[in-house]
Amino acid sequence: MAKVQQRTRMPSGSETVVLERDSQHEDVKVANGASTPIKPGQWGRAWEVNLFTSVGVLVLLTACPLLVLYFYIACDKYQCSLTTPLLEVYYGEATFHDLWLKAPAMTAKAWQIGAIWLTWQIFLYVGLPDVFHKIIPGYVGGIRPGALTPAGLINDYNVNGLQAWAITHIVFFANAFYFHWFSPTIIFDNWGGLLWVANTVGYAVSIFAFVKAHYFPTSAEDRKFSSNFVYDFMMGVEFNPRIGKWFDFKLFFNGRPGIVAWTLINLSAAFKQYELYGHVTNSMILVNVLQAMYVMDYFWNEHWYLYTIDICHDHFGWYLGWGDNVWLPWMYTLQGQYLVYNPVELSTFHCLAMWMLGLGGYYVFRAVNRQKDLFRRTNGNCLIWGKPPKYLQCSYISSDGKKHQSKLLLSGWWGLARHFNYTGDLMGCLAYCMSCGFGHLLPYFYIVFMLILLIHRCLRDEERCRAKYGNQWDKYESLVPYRLIPGVF
Repeated sequence: MAKVQQRTRMPSGSETVVLERDSQHEDVKVANGASTPIKPGQWGRAWEVNLFTSVGVLVLLTACPLLVLYFYIACDKYQCSLTTPLLEVYYGEATFHDLWLKAPAMTAKAWQIGAIWLTWQIFLYVGLPDVFHKIIPGYVGGIRPGALTPAGLINDYNVNGLQAWAITHIVFFANAFYFHWFSPTIIFDNWGGLLWVANTVGYAVSIFAFVKAHYFPTSAEDRKFSSNFVYDFMMGVEFNPRIGKWFDFKLFFNGRPGIVAWTLINLSAAFKQYELYGHVTNSMILVNVLQAMYVMDYFWNEHWYLYTIDICHDHFGWYLGWGDNVWLPWMYTLQGQYLVYNPVELSTFHCLAMWMLGLGGYYVFRAVNRQKDLFRRTNGNCLIWGKPPKYLQCSYISSDGKKHQSKLLLSGWWGLARHFNYTGDLMGCLAYCMSCGFGHLLPYFYIVFMLILLIHRCLRDEERCRAKYGNQWDKYESLVPYRLIPGVF
């Protein structure tokens, strides 16, 4: 592989673009901070913030940490019932202060675990070059170039997530079952104390990134300021903050430590279930395997992630800094936590149905993205479902005044809905939730959250595509009228 410089600036006067491959069809080119026609603020987060957005940001900054804490208390003290604590307050049997007193305590052991975990993941990310891409056929890792930033830079990334995930799990199992330094239930047993540790890390990282963006940014031209201090803190100022040559905040905190921990959190819950009840339910196995498939898919395709919305569009602020450290590990693993407090043994039919739904969702997600990548690589000279693909020929003008051509795919999965890859993703999310049965609402928070998140992403993506293609995008929408579910939405 040819060596690529870590940071490459585009020649003066050349087009500065961001390539976003998170959703559909052609990459969305954003030129000098604008789609065509040039409109400031089309790349990244907003330049200006209105009162409605300001209020929304304050609500999120306040409500999200409290929501995570409330879900933990609901599980730990109320058998994962979301309504019982509120009903106690409503009927005067308890106060909100009483609920606050049920919050977990900070413990020295939790701080020790958190410090070791974060240090270990940083070492695996920065200090251990990837060798998996040399020994595993088909795996793409090692030093990989990212997309162009709005300032015209190309950052190199150390793609070694699969290796870090594998080594971490090997060490965890070796320590738990051979050296016996700790119990395999260590994560679950310290889950409450770790919540405080994760919040501390999330806020510390967010504050540091905010200060860094103002006083010693990695790339001053890749910053974005609004007139609203709170909005800038939440959504981020700097596009790709880094420390040194290789420690990239976005790639590290998005994938490590949260996603590496995801499967360990679920496994710790499974071991706890076995410790308490003497067996592991088929529902717990389902959740562990289906979510492990998602985690493995993420790390297998980590190089592709460099061109998705999180890297190519979002700035690094509280939204990512706190979200990756707290929201992801606590709210994405609710199913495993729930099944410790409420063990569910599914019927054979229910179990098989969830397997089919989860595996089917994964197949759809992969197949949809595979069609898109094939269509791009061959410039449409391929077969989609055994036939030459239909597409809409479009044009757009970049910031240097040049006219470019694009093809919007109309065949295969992309002819059924404009974001069918998200449909597959949601099928998998629903399988996780329904594997927990129907006794409580808590396990279903995940599908509700993901539905809101992905619909919002659909709308954001389509807004940028409409700015890029104009009336041509309207024609495309008339040819593919549905976003996620054919005939419904």
